[in-house]
Amino acid sequence: MSSVAEERGAAPRRTRAPLRSHFTFSSRSESIEVDDAPVVDVPDETVPLVGAIAFEADQPDALLAPEALRVALPTGRVTARAAADLRARIVAEPGAAEYERKVAAVVARIAEAIRSGDDLRKVVLARRLRVECEAPIDVDLLLARLRRDPEVTTFRIGHRSRAGEPTEWIGATPETLLDKRGDRVHSLPLAGSAPRSSEWSVDQAAAQGLLASAKDRTEHRLVVEHVLDTLAPWCSALNASSTPILTGTSTVWHLGTRIDGRLRDRDTPSLTLARALHPTPAVCGVPTAKARALIADTEGTPRGLYAGAVGWSDGTGDGCWMVTLRCAEVRGATAILHAGAGLVASSVPRSEREETSAKFRALLDAFGVDEA
Repeated sequence: MSSVAEERGAAPRRTRAPLRSHFTFSSRSESIEVDDAPVVDVPDETVPLVGAIAFEADQPDALLAPEALRVALPTGRVTARAAADLRARIVAEPGAAEYERKVAAVVARIAEAIRSGDDLRKVVLARRLRVECEAPIDVDLLLARLRRDPEVTTFRIGHRSRAGEPTEWIGATPETLLDKRGDRVHSLPLAGSAPRSSEWSVDQAAAQGLLASAKDRTEHRLVVEHVLDTLAPWCSALNASSTPILTGTSTVWHLGTRIDGRLRDRDTPSLTLARALHPTPAVCGVPTAKARALIADTEGTPRGLYAGAVGWSDGTGDGCWMVTLRCAEVRGATAILHAGAGLVASSVPRSEREETSAKFRALLDAFGVDEA
């Protein structure tokens, strides 16, 4: 079977080989661990693969070819050790004021596009936090802390930095891009979010405010329409819940829509479908090409694996791919954290910056530090 890249007339995506690496993937329903697997170029998508695909088409993926792939039930949540006194310096890239300025400029571009009849409707703009520690970062401890949230899927991938240095990507993502089992496919796109609170009344008010938000519902609808339009040619039946539901991690409320379908061809590899869906408007924008170009011009630094897709596909084509969110690139004593906000014409710069801060909280809590 040809890959999506071949069908579109583009060159197959490539990884940086030769290299041997590792991969872990743990959700409520399954767990995978692969050690010392080779990083591969992917001529087709009918062999067992694990790892991640990058956000940009010209950035290397991190796909591994294990000799055997064993999907098992998770052994249970790991209880993390007590938080140590982690001495760290946090550097925002860009800073809060600069990010808000960039948000305002992108929102103005979207508003002008609407006035002029252009089709630009949404752009997801990300920012980074650099966490600089005094000692090498304990990745195992970070993952153990992230796994305390039962609503996320954790992952760890050995990769190489843009400068070619060994690096690790870890994260705790809540968003299912594509889950395929036989002829059944499932997606749970998330778009529209609000920070959670430890105070029950404040937390419930945030949840209800999110459900009632016209801005967030507009943003969410664009993502759902993209997933439905992309999967429709592959499916003989496709259904979506009529209204968004609330789904929450320990730090953020999201709007989500459950989408289920039946494939015309059950042998279609899950990675083929994930590549077709990627990137959704939840991490890129509408339309994709214009949003991607504006992201590259505004952010200035390639995202790499952030906002890509992470997961696995076995020899039968079954597999699960999650959107690569709530993640950090760890190298020695430094970690680079990523978070983005979806911008539409009604977006308010300060609110969007606060949304990214809420999304950073999961990883910052694992480090035991605060953005401030």
